[in-house]
Amino acid sequence: MAVKIRLKRMGKKRKPFYRIIVADSRAPRDGRFIDEIGTYDPNIEPAEVKIDEEGAKKWLGNGAKPTETVARLFKNAGISK
Repeated sequence: MAVKIRLKRMGKKRKPFYRIIVADSRAPRDGRFIDEIGTYDPNIEPAEVKIDEEGAKKWLGNGAKPTETVARLFKNAGISK
């Protein structure tokens, strides 16, 4: 089972809001997930990012692979492998 850290889209049409989740890579984008470790709101300036740093490091340590976007959010927040 490949585990990914990725974004789950929430919110209204044209007003996206994202949750940073840990999910099986085969699960649908907005489907079943294992854990929720943060949020990302690009609708406000500057974009608001809240990440559970401890949870993110735990999942990265367990071998979860972040998507490109999530990796960028982690880098900006100072979380890396």
